[in-house]
Amino acid sequence: MRLLMLGGTGFVGGATVAEAVHRGWSVTMFNRGRHGTPPPGIRRLVGDRTAHAGLAALADGKWDVVVDTWDGAPRAARAGARALAGRVGRYVYVSTGAVYAPPVPIAVTEQAPVLRADPDAADGDYPMLKAGAERALHAEFGERLLLARAGLILGPGEDIGRLPWWLARVARGGEVLAPGPADLPVQYVDVRDLAAFLLDAGAAGCSGAVNVVSRSGHTTIGELLAACVSATGADARLRWAEPERVLAAGVTPWNDLPIWIPPGHEYRWMQEMDVERAYADGLTCRPVADTVADTWSWLRRVGEVPARAGRPARAPIGLDPTREAALLTAIRAG
Repeated sequence: MRLLMLGGTGFVGGATVAEAVHRGWSVTMFNRGRHGTPPPGIRRLVGDRTAHAGLAALADGKWDVVVDTWDGAPRAARAGARALAGRVGRYVYVSTGAVYAPPVPIAVTEQAPVLRADPDAADGDYPMLKAGAERALHAEFGERLLLARAGLILGPGEDIGRLPWWLARVARGGEVLAPGPADLPVQYVDVRDLAAFLLDAGAAGCSGAVNVVSRSGHTTIGELLAACVSATGADARLRWAEPERVLAAGVTPWNDLPIWIPPGHEYRWMQEMDVERAYADGLTCRPVADTVADTWSWLRRVGEVPARAGRPARAPIGLDPTREAALLTAIRAG
């Protein structure tokens, strides 16, 4: 199989390239050439789809599958698709569940309404950019387009730092504020399982939208944090707190305490998406213990979460140690 990877140096793109190489596929990468070094045997085309004549390197060539992780201007996504028209078998776009129009119901399916985004927009927030790109790509590729709407993505190489934050916090040891309930279902996809799905589904000719994430309850917040303790071998003790108490203290779910979205929260649907189509199309998800242990091994090797290649810096995530200490003191006091 011949793969064209648009990007390829970031989290999902890097995992996809590695999986394609492992399979023996012929791989071409197209990006600005500013970050990372392609694996041996990879053909690298340099260009910038936001620049004048920036797509010249894509003028020749044919590919069976294109995988695209673009999260910039939709009009640039359209320009890239037009440059490839007629020379690609299947276009796989890594989108997001954030494209669903609010209010989003629990167990949201792929048929739910999406944001009314402009396919020719030059800017916007993340959900609108992704929704606009979906529309732009559909206009060019129609039934040859697969929209992989991912949810929470974890695993080695994570450049946002949600699971790495928990691992680093647990590794420091001592009492760790653990947001309850411990049996709260967590829904995510390991980046390596996502990459395998993108290639499998692209090669099989799948099309349309599909929520690509594990089943809700694939793990729980309790199992995930226990796996962090086990992987790090730290002398850490999880101090569980009721979600109402954590929220009352001004803690922000997802950002202050990454991954955690408590029951009843407006974004709780993000960890309770319907994924029957993804599993029917062949998605398989490894155990949470493997994801956590492999992420810890990677984090120890690289030392810190890498900067997000070619993307704007994000606000820091994770609870400040001083705030956590104050919350733990209050919890111990009853």
